[in-house]
Amino acid sequence: MSLYSQRGVSAQKEEVHAATKNLDKGLYPRAFCKVYPDVLGGDAAYVNVMHADGAGTKSILAYLYWKETGDLSVWKGIAQDAIVMNTDDLLCIGITDKLLYSSSIDRNKARIPGDVLQALIEGSQEFFDTLQQHGVDITFMGGETADVGDVVRTVAVNGTMAARWPKAKLVTNEGIAPGNVIVGFASYGQAVYETEYNSGLGSNGLTSARHDVLAKKYKHEYPESLDDLLADEVSYVGSLGMTDKVTVNYRGASFETPVGKLLLSPTRTYAPLVKRILSEQFDAVKGMIHCSGGGQTKCMKYMPENVRVIKDNLFAAPEIFRMIQQSSGADNREMYQVFNMGCRLEIYTDEASAAQMIATATELGIEAQIIGRVEAGEGQSLVLTSGGETIEYRF
Repeated sequence: MSLYSQRGVSAQKEEVHAATKNLDKGLYPRAFCKVYPDVLGGDAAYVNVMHADGAGTKSILAYLYWKETGDLSVWKGIAQDAIVMNTDDLLCIGITDKLLYSSSIDRNKARIPGDVLQALIEGSQEFFDTLQQHGVDITFMGGETADVGDVVRTVAVNGTMAARWPKAKLVTNEGIAPGNVIVGFASYGQAVYETEYNSGLGSNGLTSARHDVLAKKYKHEYPESLDDLLADEVSYVGSLGMTDKVTVNYRGASFETPVGKLLLSPTRTYAPLVKRILSEQFDAVKGMIHCSGGGQTKCMKYMPENVRVIKDNLFAAPEIFRMIQQSSGADNREMYQVFNMGCRLEIYTDEASAAQMIATATELGIEAQIIGRVEAGEGQSLVLTSGGETIEYRF
């Protein structure tokens, strides 16, 4: 059993998929988000979409860093995480504008005071203002803030996003087919709309990252930060503290940053990038995948039958993932199944169109390259190459 499973979480969400297997899959079963007819407007040319997601256990990391440093700004990053995990899923079906967002914050009032709530709410609005500068319009509809100390030990930050969208402007993944190449877009670095280096970690796999990297002292000093049923041998088994400094190498330069800052880098949004690509190259986009839960294997949930997906030119994993792997001892098979490993967005297209997409990303300060291709196969399989090792996943 993997460490991830021993901690009570699942990269593949098997139980969730089993519980929802009998639900209606919507108009396009392979689309990244469920799409329904326009029940709000009754127009056959439009569809309705509603999506819910959140920052997950990353809020616990923010809690630990804030308790140690008093730095409230980390909570603004958590607000961004909850938003991006919604927006960037919706990007993958082509929705880039005129979105409605409602937040849901559950807190333990004894541990999470009003100034943290204020940072979360103001952080949400500040992020929406940034996106609006890039033509992505999101209306903040308010939401629910509940004091539920009997339910949560610290805070849970989630949100729901809704949109009404033209059916002709959807990306449904129905066009993914053998012959496509896969353009990968880095999750790390510093895009032109980011204010500092982004580790690329995002908002998935944080339970594993937290326990594998951070030292046992966090279990004893902050017992509210973990499940009291979690076995000691898998809880806070690392050697580092949130304020310990590590060296990061990026674009030929080196700098030091606290471990906590790497773990808490706000999830990068690809909204400015995808809005441009869809406005300039819509017909060339055959499919889009947000490599969130499930990491580099996420794509296989949306593939047609009888394909072999090959990823043999992935980015070198940035420092945060090397640090997690060194601390945990996890093999590459598990790492690539849990984490995005430096690549959190994939576009499936033809080779001729890929160059322009890569150029657009470069203008926005985002590393991009062709990371693989789709071939005909028997059943569904993913072949991934990392550091000279070839890993095959079958589905």
